[in-house]
Amino acid sequence: MFGGGGGGLNPRKMEQMMQQMGIDVDELDAEEVIIRTEDAELYFGDPEVTKMDARGQETYQVIGSPEERERGAGEAETDAGPDIPDDDVEIVAMRADVDEETAREALEANDGDLAAAVEALE
Repeated sequence: MFGGGGGGLNPRKMEQMMQQMGIDVDELDAEEVIIRTEDAELYFGDPEVTKMDARGQETYQVIGSPEERERGAGEAETDAGPDIPDDDVEIVAMRADVDEETAREALEANDGDLAAAVEALE
């Protein structure tokens, strides 16, 4: 990709070039990385993770050998929903004058959108 021929580029020279192009690179101390798809998940235990920031656009590189796991139908549905903060549940419950369980269900059905959840309950 860079340079010509057999040896590749000196890592120090590569770092200088990336800095000149406005690209910041950081190694992250990740314990695990899980990539979930509709059917399966890729589990990386003890991965090497690099974060590159090129003028505000962040890119993550994961290096490691993943263990592929099949996802069950129940698990996919449970994990797919948004993580709803308790504060949001309380706000929706107050605004729509419903109990917190009903408010949480409305938030989950509306992907965590407070306004849509309140509107659905009114």
